[in-house]
Amino acid sequence: MKFSEKWLRELVDLKVDQETLLKRLNLTGLEVEGLENLGAGLDGIVVGEIVSADPHPDADKLRVCQVSVGTGENLQIVCGAPNARAGLKAPLAQVGATVGTLTITAAKLRGVESHGMLCSAKELGLDSDASGLLELAADAPAGVALSDYLGLPDTAIELGLTPNRSDCLGMRKLAREVAAQFAASTTLPEIVPVAPTHDAAPTIRLDAPGDCPRYCGRLIRGVSADAKAPLWLRERLRRSGVRSISALVDVTNYVMLETGQPMHAFDAATIDGSIVVRRARAGETLKLLDERVATLTDDMLVIADDSKAIAMAGVMGGFDTRVTSSTTDVILESAHFAPAAIAGRARKLGLHTDASHRFERGVDPELPCLALERATALLIEIAGGRAGPVVEVLAAEHLPQRNPVKLRRARIKRVLGIAIDDAKVETILRNLGMQVETQTDGWMATPPSSRFDISIEEDLIEEVARIHGYEQIPTRDPAGEIHVAVVPEDVVATRTLRDQLTARDYNEAISYAFVGAPLLEQWELDDGAIALTNPLSADLGVMRTSILPGLVNALAANCNRQQDRVRLFEIGRAYRQGDAAPIETPRVAAAAIGSAHAEQWCVASRAMDLFDIKGDIESLLQMTGASATEFTTVAGGPNWLHPGRAATLMRGDVVVGYYGSLHPRLLKQLDLDDDVYVFEFDLGPLTRRHLPEARTLSKFPSVRRDIAVVLPEEVAYADVEACLRDAVGENLAQVFLFDRYVGANLPSGMKSIAIGLILQDLSRTLTDQDSDRCMGQAVAALGRGFGATLRG
Repeated sequence: MKFSEKWLRELVDLKVDQETLLKRLNLTGLEVEGLENLGAGLDGIVVGEIVSADPHPDADKLRVCQVSVGTGENLQIVCGAPNARAGLKAPLAQVGATVGTLTITAAKLRGVESHGMLCSAKELGLDSDASGLLELAADAPAGVALSDYLGLPDTAIELGLTPNRSDCLGMRKLAREVAAQFAASTTLPEIVPVAPTHDAAPTIRLDAPGDCPRYCGRLIRGVSADAKAPLWLRERLRRSGVRSISALVDVTNYVMLETGQPMHAFDAATIDGSIVVRRARAGETLKLLDERVATLTDDMLVIADDSKAIAMAGVMGGFDTRVTSSTTDVILESAHFAPAAIAGRARKLGLHTDASHRFERGVDPELPCLALERATALLIEIAGGRAGPVVEVLAAEHLPQRNPVKLRRARIKRVLGIAIDDAKVETILRNLGMQVETQTDGWMATPPSSRFDISIEEDLIEEVARIHGYEQIPTRDPAGEIHVAVVPEDVVATRTLRDQLTARDYNEAISYAFVGAPLLEQWELDDGAIALTNPLSADLGVMRTSILPGLVNALAANCNRQQDRVRLFEIGRAYRQGDAAPIETPRVAAAAIGSAHAEQWCVASRAMDLFDIKGDIESLLQMTGASATEFTTVAGGPNWLHPGRAATLMRGDVVVGYYGSLHPRLLKQLDLDDDVYVFEFDLGPLTRRHLPEARTLSKFPSVRRDIAVVLPEEVAYADVEACLRDAVGENLAQVFLFDRYVGANLPSGMKSIAIGLILQDLSRTLTDQDSDRCMGQAVAALGRGFGATLRG
């Protein structure tokens, strides 16, 4: 947003200098990005009137001008500007004046004396236009200092507004903001409705009310297209970085700068029937004002008549319906477009206009009719004409709603760390254009229609802090109690799991929670996958249903980089679509490939096997304090595991997860040559820990008895151990497997296992008879349960 400081001071009664103004703007979030001093060093430059302009006798492109400066005597000036003509009033640098780095002196140009220099806007540092002399109004008094006539010097201030402050893209709202900052009064031009003098009116239809809920139009007849905007208006445009074109265009641009509401003027003679606001048809073309032909898409909003698109809504008007020097009847339009309907459309066509800049950020929905009345009054004042009635088409249900927001004084103190007087808080809110209702514990504030960024209590607190002054909020060291998060004793902390896996030679990995849908299909884990609405890329299009696919990809990437022994783990979340909402499940997963131990001199190298990863898993289970029978293993698992080397870990009746070797089919698809051993467990059932209980230690000696039994190969040792504990009872202090044999002297399909039993009682020393009874119970139970016999 670029504007003239003098214009702002005309609207706001500021008692501060420029430095204070700029500092305050920066402190309140309206960052000053640039300053341009206009009209400095214009001493000796006056308004000159060219009385005559004759051709130079020795140069075709030069003219010998007689210029009046109001003294009664004309000055002879040799000028090469193409627009130098009799009757023109233009700036004249007299002898002795300085223009840029040039000091003007009397000189001869091709043998003709010249006593001064007629100047362009660029030569004076007022504009970038160097195409000819700066043309002044016909009523400019000759001889008056140019700085006095133009109201110079002045400063053009450019603000870098954040997207949430689109309200400050108009001088009226910017003036209110600055007035609130300095508790100053404003003098804003009154907008008085223009009474219609004829009954003709455009017919307007909204075919896309959600994109354009309000559209206002008015027919003005008999305008003078060749009228010129007054100097004050053209100067305000120029100092705001907008080029003056014609009175009809200048008025719409000026109203946009003043109110913040973009407008457009159509030549009424070029409109075929009604004005329709609709979505573009795919492939439809429109020739824009800059003469480029745009191919539109069906997500773009256009203004059309009964036969064609005539403007790209909120971006740029059409070339065929533009106002020209022959225009006599004008249709002025002023509309409210939803930001979502305009955002990004201009960039698709390589455009960025003042209108799209404003509509993308949001324009006050209450402005269209007010801006139309302001533009009508200015246009009739400058170019004449007769106004018809204002036509407003409204879809009120699609307009942005202003909802009141609660502000508590206690919350202000809590967030800002200071208490602000109630009267000042209320004054700040009212000065910012809010409707304020006082309540017992604070206020209920309804933001103005131009403020789209105020919806929660913290937004109001920010407004109070901005205007009160961030610099007035004292800096203090934070104080208070530090609340340490307490990890429940009955849960194994994830940090403990990390430490344990790290101690067992695993490295922690962090992979994306997003994966590609084809990867999950490859693992047969795509059931219930949640697709992302706006994925980062095609291979990160769904939420992972398992940690393992991404973790194994990371393992494969390491293997492809000359790492032959890789051990990775990750603790994270898996996601699956539930009946009502997505389900997030915390999990721990690991993957390992290569040798069982790192290369060393004292241990022979061997490939990792299933029992290595089972040992890692058991080290995690021991941290739960669970009994030996609480966790059980069931043979078999999902399809991504090897059918003969897969297991399901259970805790009671709950499935904790799976472990084993990856399926050979999957290894081939992942281009991995060696076996990969993996596990993935839900943290919930895995980390539930039994609290330790104090028990009396027996002071009596223990007895060890060993047995060797022959039983079927398919019987799992976990089932054998459970059977022994149940049969022997409380006298069985410990049981362990110390030998396994399969081979000669045993029937096919049978195995021999040797088990050690530690027997002990809390109240007495066990006798041989007690031990024999316990062993008899054990052997009998194994026989009944598994058909086991003692090995001879």
